[in-house]
Amino acid sequence: MSVGPIFSPPVPFSTYFPNGVNNGTMVIVSGAVLSSGDCFEVNFKCGQAENDDIAFHFKPRFDRGHVVCNTMEHEKWGNEEIKYELPFHREQPFEIRILVTNNDYKVSVNRHNFLEYYHRIPLHRVNTLAIKGCVSLIYFEIQAQGSTLVNPGVFPPANYAIPYTSIICGGLFPCKVIVIRGAVGAHHPKSFQVNLKFSGGIAFHFNPRFHQCTIVRNSFLNNSWGEEELEMPSCGMSFAPGQSFVMEIVCENHHFRVNVNGNHVCNFNHRVPHLQQIDTLQVEGDVVLQHVQI
Repeated sequence: MSVGPIFSPPVPFSTYFPNGVNNGTMVIVSGAVLSSGDCFEVNFKCGQAENDDIAFHFKPRFDRGHVVCNTMEHEKWGNEEIKYELPFHREQPFEIRILVTNNDYKVSVNRHNFLEYYHRIPLHRVNTLAIKGCVSLIYFEIQAQGSTLVNPGVFPPANYAIPYTSIICGGLFPCKVIVIRGAVGAHHPKSFQVNLKFSGGIAFHFNPRFHQCTIVRNSFLNNSWGEEELEMPSCGMSFAPGQSFVMEIVCENHHFRVNVNGNHVCNFNHRVPHLQQIDTLQVEGDVVLQHVQI
């Protein structure tokens, strides 16, 4: 069973894992570091009491400029594992993903692999997640084994109907990532488009055009199209007839960043000031859509 998404929960925050923690459980934490305070913690615990065992303690420390990982058992801390790197910055948003495997906890920060922490306490004892410290939470979610977020390299075989429309629960915010996996139509495709929409129009229009060999980016505001952006990336068109692709749209503070098959394609500066009003994803055109992660 999954939990969430939960938007803007108060800190300190604590929740049970509905079916415990298993191989493939993923925890997603999106937040922002406060302007003051020395540290924050993400703890996988064996109960909700303050002195209950902690199987995995993840603690970025701003007073020392590193991240501490540890385990507390019978009210005694074990040997610290220190990562002498701090990928968090005060007053800046972040996204942490923690994937649980049979061997360890795999942590990524802002979509970059950060560290692994091997189990010292058996997974069957872990039942609670707790977050506290100098952080505000934007978004929290637990994805259970078998859900679409657990293993981003495995996608369901069924295709989505085109045109495709999906609600973006809670709208967009910095560090939010949309992943689209599909394939370009094989028989003389002309174009396809991905639109991020809101009640007043289209905040971001991404439109590969094969008959023109270009990728058009634009917005549709106040009932009219804005200025097209046409600059091509150094990696080229990035899409080809009949070929599959994985596209990431990353919402950042000042722009949308688009990656295709791991290559950076473009940035598109925000033309809509309030990102959370962008609440709809639309995909249409000469494309076979195989998987969407919002």
